[in-house]
Amino acid sequence: MKQIITFIVLILVLNSCSTEFKPVTFETTSIDSKFEADISATYDNAIETNELGKTINFNIEKTILTTLSDASKKTNLKAVLEDFNLEYINFKKDFPDSNEPIWELHIETEKTYQSEDVITLAVSTYEFKGGAHGNDKIRFLNLNAKTGEILNLNNIIEDIAAFKTIAKAHFIKSLETEDENMKMEDFFFGKPFQLPENIGFSDEGLVMLYNVYEVASYDQGYTEFAIPYTEIESYLKVN
Repeated sequence: MKQIITFIVLILVLNSCSTEFKPVTFETTSIDSKFEADISATYDNAIETNELGKTINFNIEKTILTTLSDASKKTNLKAVLEDFNLEYINFKKDFPDSNEPIWELHIETEKTYQSEDVITLAVSTYEFKGGAHGNDKIRFLNLNAKTGEILNLNNIIEDIAAFKTIAKAHFIKSLETEDENMKMEDFFFGKPFQLPENIGFSDEGLVMLYNVYEVASYDQGYTEFAIPYTEIESYLKVN
């Protein structure tokens, strides 16, 4: 009887070890092809070759593509970079006397948070095709750490209306901290407060980020603030 009990305990221990959470490991990947335009792409990839790793890497590349202006018909990042370079080459041929500076396309990701539930990556892109200034953008990618699927706002927040009230208070507080002359009326182009398209996890709290032009003029740049987890734990479905 003792041997049977010992065997059952051993099986339970082995099962608990096999189901122990193992965080996904990331490595930096770069596309090192030579281009005439100033192009760089350095981004995170999961090293795992299982279904989880494949799903994560697919969603990372898909999210990068959605941040680029000319990638609507492309499903491959390298192809997008090659098209950008070819467009620059053709531009130089068509306008050989142009004094426009070299075109630029830069892509970079940064893992900002990882837990048993969530992985968050900040995807940064910068595009310049001449003109007064380039177009830079940041997008938060929140992934289910167990499946690799993308988490949307409804997957993250329990009561969006109540959460929005808290976020608005923190937005106003952040303005007072940064510049006492900045007021709510200087943002959202006359419309009521809105949650940003980009909400991401960090060690400090849930980050709210508005891209350039999203709620204010280009000169004001990014608008960003964080809400401590202690104030919104009851609203979070994952953390």
